[in-house]
Amino acid sequence: MFRGVNPINMDAKGRMAIPSRYREQLSVHCAGQMVATIDTESRCLLLYPLHEWEVIQQKIEALPSFDPSARRIQRLLIGHATDVELDANGRLLLSAVLRDYAQLGKKVILLGQGKKFEIWSEEMWNQTRDEYLQLSDPGTALPVDLQSLSL
Repeated sequence: MFRGVNPINMDAKGRMAIPSRYREQLSVHCAGQMVATIDTESRCLLLYPLHEWEVIQQKIEALPSFDPSARRIQRLLIGHATDVELDANGRLLLSAVLRDYAQLGKKVILLGQGKKFEIWSEEMWNQTRDEYLQLSDPGTALPVDLQSLSL
C-alpha cells in the first residue's frame, strides 16, 4: 500500500530516488521492476509495480480496438508504458519522453495512491492540489459509495 506525499529531487539524467520506506516493499513484491506511463487526464505519470501493471494492461488490451475511445486509451497508456527498475541506490530512471509529458524538472512529488504512485512536478502538484481544495464545496453531493464513509 503506497500512500503519502513525498518531495524528491530529480537529477539532470532523469533519475529519482525512491524513499527508503518504499524500497524494501518494492524489492520484495516486484524485485524493483516497475512500469511508468502517462496519466491521460492530468500531466503526471503513473508508476506501477510490474505485477499490478500487467493486470491493467491485460484489461486495456481486452478493450475493443474498433471503439475510438478504447483505442485512444490503448495507444496512450500502453504506448507510453516504459519498464523501469530500481538501481542499487534505490533510484529510477525516467525517460525524456515521460519527463517531458509530465513537465518534470528538479523538484518532483511522488504521490502514493494505494497500488501505484503518481509522479508530479512539484509546481503542477501544488497547483492541482489547491484547485482540488477550492472545489471542496460543502453543498456538493458525494458519490453514493462515499456517503457512508466515516473519516
